[in-house]
Amino acid sequence: MTQRVELATVLDRLAVDELVTGYAVAVDDGDWTAYRALFAPGGRADYRAAGGVEGGTEEIARWLTSTMELFPMRQHLIVNRLVRFDSVDRDIGDTARAQADYINPMRRAGERTAPDFVCGGRYTFGLVRTADGWRLHRVTVHEKWRRAPDRAAPGA
Repeated sequence: MTQRVELATVLDRLAVDELVTGYAVAVDDGDWTAYRALFAPGGRADYRAAGGVEGGTEEIARWLTSTMELFPMRQHLIVNRLVRFDSVDRDIGDTARAQADYINPMRRAGERTAPDFVCGGRYTFGLVRTADGWRLHRVTVHEKWRRAPDRAAPGA
């Protein structure tokens, strides 16, 4: 690799890292305009493994808007990012794949204590380079575990 290609690779990795972080921040802050802006046209997300839905960016943003009202406190922690760029003639192409593990503590509406719902798993991201920079083409959630307190039965 030439120094120019190595520098471009570093810049692309930083851009992808910012995109993944932007994803977590948008969901945690409930900024659905920012969430939509992270996706390329035709982007899709699949939350079925976490009990959600699969669909296009607009459909998912609407679903998240209503679902996340149940959890006014949320904080994604996204770690262990692994990015793989596709290549064209030994140069970075315009598509990439990333995976990242997450842990996501949340607190239900009406609760006043520490987070009462925590889940963890892995995201896979399909990314595409656009005129506006790297954007998400596909997001898939692979929930591996969750912890929610047992709710006492009424009168117990």
